[in-house]
Order: sequence, then C-alpha cells, then structure tokens
Amino acid sequence: MEKKTLLTDCPDAMGLISKITNICYKHQLNIVHNNEFVDHSHNQFFMRTELEGYFNDETFLYDLDRALPEGSHRRLIGSDRKRIVIMVTKEAHCLGDILVKTFDGTLDIEIAAIVGNYDHLADLASKFDIPFHHVSHEGLSRDEHEALLLDAVQQYAPDYVVLAKYMRILTPNFVAQFPHKIINIHHSFLPAFIGAKPYLQAFERGVKIIGATAHFVTNDLDEGPIITQNVIPVDHNFSAEDMARAGKDVEKSVLSKALGLVIDDRVFVYGNRTVIL
Repeated sequence: MEKKTLLTDCPDAMGLISKITNICYKHQLNIVHNNEFVDHSHNQFFMRTELEGYFNDETFLYDLDRALPEGSHRRLIGSDRKRIVIMVTKEAHCLGDILVKTFDGTLDIEIAAIVGNYDHLADLASKFDIPFHHVSHEGLSRDEHEALLLDAVQQYAPDYVVLAKYMRILTPNFVAQFPHKIINIHHSFLPAFIGAKPYLQAFERGVKIIGATAHFVTNDLDEGPIITQNVIPVDHNFSAEDMARAGKDVEKSVLSKALGLVIDDRVFVYGNRTVIL
C-alpha cells in the first residue's frame, strides 16, 4: 500500500469535492486527510487530499481530468523524502537550524549537498557528513560564477534549493532552472525593507517590530510568493546591530517552517500568492 498526496486547483464549480472524492472511492483509495479552500475573489478552488491505497496513476488522473473543469491543474505526489540543496554564504544560524532539525527528524528531508560562495561553513557541513562545495565568486563574472553554481547544484537533481542566508542575487537564468523551487529567507517583514541592509532600514525608520519572510524566488527581488512570515518586538533601545542579532532567531524559525510546509506539499503557488492547506 502506498501513500500519496493529490493537489488540485481549478476554477470553482458546484460539486467539485464530491467529484474528486467519488473518483478516489472508485479507485478504492482511502482519504486520510482532506482540506479545501475557495478564493471567491478569483473564483478559484484549491484542495489537498492525502490518500492511501494501490495506485494506478495514469487511469486515476485520466478520470480526474474528465471530471474537472477546463483550466484545472492537478498533481499526484508520492511520499518519498524531498531532496534539498542548501546554498549559503557566511552566516550559520539558518543552516545550523535546518541541519539539527533534519538530524532529529523534525524536517524529513534529504540534504544532498551544501553550496557556498565562501568556505566558512564547510566544517559545519562536515560535522553532519554532508558534501560541501565551495564555489567562489571572486575574480569571476556573475555569469561565470552562476554557471559553476548550476553545475554544483544540478548534479544532485534537487527537488528544492534553499537559500539559507545566501547573500547574492541570482540571475533570471538560474531562477528559470528551478521555477517555484527556490526558497529564500529575507530578513524583514516583506514588503517592507526590500533589498540590502533591511535591519539598518528598519532602525532608521524607528520600527517597533522586526520580522522575517520566507518566499519563493522570482526575477523580482524579494517579491516572490510569500510562504510564511513572523515578527518579534523591538524598541528604541535597539541599535541596528541589536536588531540583526535578535532577528536571527526569527529568520531561522521562519525558514524552517516554510521548508516544512513545502516538503509536506501544502503550498499552492497562485499568481504571486500562495495558498497553504
């Protein structure tokens, strides 16, 4: 017996839940868990269905396609662990949190490799027996560097690429290789303080909260679909450096939470938004 997850999004119509669940019954698949949501402003239906049984994917999806309205999308996803490549620069807190949560089973993923444009975190990777690739950007054009990065990442055929405080902007060519498969942590509560030095921007604005945002990477800097966010309070006593130190805890927790949602197949990307079921 197998376990799989069915993700369905389509124009809303009467009886969709009944149609989908009846097809599951027809194929003798047990529904373990089911969530649905309708975005009434866009007349769009979303449904996440956890199934177990003996699957014939081709005939099951064929029956679904016949029942669903035009413009529908559906994915039937197996229960295999997701394969991840993590990209880093110098900061260890986000990487360390993911490594520990993978070690203790909180995150059920396979970390295939870690790729850094500096070698500062190679020792940390070695403590968890994970391959580390140092791909220096020094003396190279952006295109030359990214060609080497792509070679390092693509050899592992990752399901997702995680930017754990990777502090270089990726070009459209790199992003295009992993559409809605690159997860970034930005150290501000987007859409506030986009770009470089967000804690300094926050300090100069005199904010009373600081936060972090995990989002999918697109060609628009820090404007991809948001997966999850969180904030913590600060006050006039905090310098920009204090804010940066305090922000590390929220950064790592937000990134790990977002990664957990993604690997559990709970995130639908819809335009420049997400629906999480």
